[in-house]
Amino acid sequence: MSVYRRLLAYLAPHRASFLGAIVLAAVVAVLDTFSVLLLIPFLDAIFGAGAVSEPQEPNAVTLALDWTIGRLVDLDGDPLVVVGGVILLILAVVAVKNVAEFGRAYLSARVEQGVARDLRNRVYGHLLGVDLGFFGRTRTGQIVSRLTTDIDQIRSLVMGQIAKGMASVFQVVAVLAGMLLQSGRLTAAALVVAPLTLVVWGPFMRRLRGRNRRVLDVAGEVGSHVQETVSGIRLVKSATAERREQQRFGGLTAAHYAAFLRTVRLSALARPVTEIVAGLGTALILWYGSRIVVDGGMSGSTFISFLFLSTRLYGPVKQLSQLPAVLSPGLAAADRIFEFLDVPVEARGGRVGARPFAGVGSGIRYRNVSLEYREGRPVLEGIDLRVAKGSVAALVGRSGAGKTSIVDLLGRFFDPSAGSVEIDGRDLRDYDLASLRRSLGIVSQETVLFHDTVRANMAYGTEGASDDEVRKAARAAHAHDFVMALPQGYDTVVGERGVSLSGGERQRVALARTILRDPPILVLDEATSSLDMESERLVQEAMGRLMAGRTAFVIAHRLATIRRADVIFVVDEGRVVQQGRHEELVERSGLYRHLQELQFR
Repeated sequence: MSVYRRLLAYLAPHRASFLGAIVLAAVVAVLDTFSVLLLIPFLDAIFGAGAVSEPQEPNAVTLALDWTIGRLVDLDGDPLVVVGGVILLILAVVAVKNVAEFGRAYLSARVEQGVARDLRNRVYGHLLGVDLGFFGRTRTGQIVSRLTTDIDQIRSLVMGQIAKGMASVFQVVAVLAGMLLQSGRLTAAALVVAPLTLVVWGPFMRRLRGRNRRVLDVAGEVGSHVQETVSGIRLVKSATAERREQQRFGGLTAAHYAAFLRTVRLSALARPVTEIVAGLGTALILWYGSRIVVDGGMSGSTFISFLFLSTRLYGPVKQLSQLPAVLSPGLAAADRIFEFLDVPVEARGGRVGARPFAGVGSGIRYRNVSLEYREGRPVLEGIDLRVAKGSVAALVGRSGAGKTSIVDLLGRFFDPSAGSVEIDGRDLRDYDLASLRRSLGIVSQETVLFHDTVRANMAYGTEGASDDEVRKAARAAHAHDFVMALPQGYDTVVGERGVSLSGGERQRVALARTILRDPPILVLDEATSSLDMESERLVQEAMGRLMAGRTAFVIAHRLATIRRADVIFVVDEGRVVQQGRHEELVERSGLYRHLQELQFR
């Protein structure tokens, strides 16, 4: 029930539209039933009240029709006049009913789309708030699937069906009321079989929900595979692995196909079962009703009206009986959405009383820091290092040694499992997280550019940056000349992930972005490792100017790029095994000299 409650909570901002849709659904149901009851005076006028057996005394329907229609049409007058009056009244009722139906459909759509919009915004906002560990263990396609397919399932199969379910409830109530007013005995006969449609689907509900969850999971895997293939299409083609990827994709689509058919096979039982039950109910009404008419307990016109009403009953009952099957995919999607929303977000504001970060006063200290992404599997152990304000600290070591994890702690993308990271003697968790990250500039090997203009990518994260400020930062990053050579200059759209730019150009755009932010702390993570010599020279010059007067952490495999660092920390298997200046480390035996010899042998 928690899933239902959590979904219904998203209706609260749209309660006015939802209540309006409910009221109009009730109006539609009442008018629909009333239009059927108008058949009684119509048939009486055509065939004559005496041509069929009359009831012993006027019933509730007869009295109600006399009180309503009788005020507009003289039911005892000329039959043709009565027929004409009843026809006009039927047309008026149908017209008003359809206006109400239009309003109901429109308000229902407002609620559907509003809930979907709110839920999608909520999920996306939550996505931005979770820590980096979540993205390391969750495939991109599964994340995208939750934001698109799953929320569409909730919109169409939960919120849409809730509105239809409410309309069906009102229609059942209105039809039953009309039937009871005409004959309690016939209504009881009709209700003998109707509840069977609600009972028959109970055992299937849990199985349907599980199967629909499997369909959505496999759909997410299909999306993940497409995303991975598109991202790595150059590798796929260079490895001539098209056939292998096609086979892998075919396996996933086959699994989705099989899972979907298993679900459809179960849910498809709804229609034949309810049709059979409806047929049984109609047959019982025909048999029992004809006996009542023959015995003089009901007029023929009333029986025909009752028969029409009974056919209106099984439609909404069928809708309600199928509701569990129809809701099942949406509820499975809701399970996945709320599972996602239950992932804890990172601590946005730090500890109670967190203060804004104003910059580095004396230096940065890692005090006996350990880090575990997964319990019992340490990535860093006993890290203890100091970096003075305005100095350049280099982190070197083998791949996977933990260098990037050390600088990730500086931006609180993760918090230490033990120990603390401090600036000016104060734990990072005592600073406001947003102000801390605004003071951190990161340039990495994998440059991130968005499908936007060069100007927008350079100004990303710097609100209100002027055009002159953007150009000044571009010149400092050696980017202005190549940008002006682009077709639309700074208004050129760089494409997804900056595909229209070379690696060196992308890196210089990223540098300009960091220069524009003017952060007091820099992290340069393999910023030149994938560049050609000319691009590396330009980027190195720009980085040299950028680091002046700032506290910088530089991660590099090329030891020649960090020779001038004020202090070098050698990291191996999550520990700092050596530290000092380049000249000191080369003279000592150890990992740094070993790496130096390997590179320059």
